[in-house]
Amino acid sequence: MMVDEQRPRRDLVVIGASAGGVETLRRVVGDLPADLPAAVCVVLHISPGSPSALAPILQRAGRLPCRSAADGDELEAGRVLVAPPDRHLVVEDGRVRLTRESRENGHRPSVDTLFRSAAEACGGRVVGVVLSGNRDDGAAGLAVIKAHGGGTIVQDPDDALYPGMPASALAHVSVDAVAPSSVIASAITAMVNGADLPPGASAAATTLRPVAGTGGDERDQETVV
Repeated sequence: MMVDEQRPRRDLVVIGASAGGVETLRRVVGDLPADLPAAVCVVLHISPGSPSALAPILQRAGRLPCRSAADGDELEAGRVLVAPPDRHLVVEDGRVRLTRESRENGHRPSVDTLFRSAAEACGGRVVGVVLSGNRDDGAAGLAVIKAHGGGTIVQDPDDALYPGMPASALAHVSVDAVAPSSVIASAITAMVNGADLPPGASAAATTLRPVAGTGGDERDQETVV
């Protein structure tokens, strides 16, 4: 891994997914290295009445400890915190808070809520990642991360089971990397360490483009895990 000392190091990774996201999250988190020098926060759209098994699924998938976030948990390098059902996951002063504020984009937890709070709390030290899902949650939050100097990664819509969220992010943000799920963990690790992007992760075109099929009456799905 070629490290550029002039590039920023980043110590918080925030990941958002919805429909079709469980398998992608399993792949991405499972591929992250045990010595990742960054905390990881995950939002998956989850039905509010369902006890989520996502944290143990991700725990079994890889080498990083994963658990459902509790209010006040500190952000720790190499640990994954997962938003519980019906609570927003918010980054604040080196820890996470769980809130029951209004749904955003029809969801609680919301990807935009996590992304925006991370950017406001940590500035350019954040890497934001948008994975499979319908509609557009995550696009606005990813734009805030980009505006604060953070790193931005989007799953290739052609690789996503539900391409709406990745396509919307690409329509609104000139992201740093577009990659299939098999390469996203390597791209995250590179951005955290200030290294070159891996083969298979390409920079997005700088001309933003409207993408059909990511808005309107299309409804996202909340996942039961």
